[in-house]
Amino acid sequence: MQTDRFALIREHLYRVGSSSVEDLASLTRASKPTVRRDLQRLEVEGVIERFHGGARIVRGGGSEVAFELREKRNIGLKRAIAEAAYALLQPGQTIFLDTGTTILQLARRLRVGPLPLTVVTNGLPVAQELLGLPGVRVIMTGGQLRAENLSLVGPYSERQISAFWCDQLFLGVSAVAEDGRIYSIDDAEASTNATMLRHAGQRIVLADASKFGRRAPFVVASLGEVTRVITDDTLAPEWQDRLARQGVVCTLVPAKEADR
Repeated sequence: MQTDRFALIREHLYRVGSSSVEDLASLTRASKPTVRRDLQRLEVEGVIERFHGGARIVRGGGSEVAFELREKRNIGLKRAIAEAAYALLQPGQTIFLDTGTTILQLARRLRVGPLPLTVVTNGLPVAQELLGLPGVRVIMTGGQLRAENLSLVGPYSERQISAFWCDQLFLGVSAVAEDGRIYSIDDAEASTNATMLRHAGQRIVLADASKFGRRAPFVVASLGEVTRVITDDTLAPEWQDRLARQGVVCTLVPAKEADR
């Protein structure tokens, strides 16, 4: 199908930078004329640029593709975690949604089953997903656009976030390290997420088990500042015990069922 070919072409060009029409035809098992038409369409969308005999990802387009690749990784598990998070929502609440790929699955679950909510978000994909939902009021923060995940971060974003108090925060994370702290790969994102944590009642982290025992450069907060963690049941028992000792509720979703 055309959409499948588009996905293959985008992913391949993201990984290798540029490729010939001949190689793309072999990759997609399509004819060269079909691939050329696909490339024309992707060029119009601003994703790639063509050159004689091939195509490359446009400068700046790689970030969008990288986000799409992360979004699709462990998609079943992300949806299962998002389903558990959706069960915590209550009509009439005001909630923060950050911009992680698992948070995006929560926004998509909300699209399937809309609830009357006010959603504050710094994520462009999240806001787009919630656009036009009956009863869902969406408020976007301002700030500097971070291309890697299409989030709005920085001092201006933090000032706007500080004007809100939300019943719940749903936060994605890059890493939870052995020192008991949550980390991000970006300093501005770390600071913006820390501001969200200070202005929410229930502070809920959505992260699969692979995020635990890892480290990233910038500290967001300590685990003790979190109310609940929703993860999968492959999380090591020592981490489950550690969360319990710090008073953090741990909700486990079955990883095997999520992979089906």
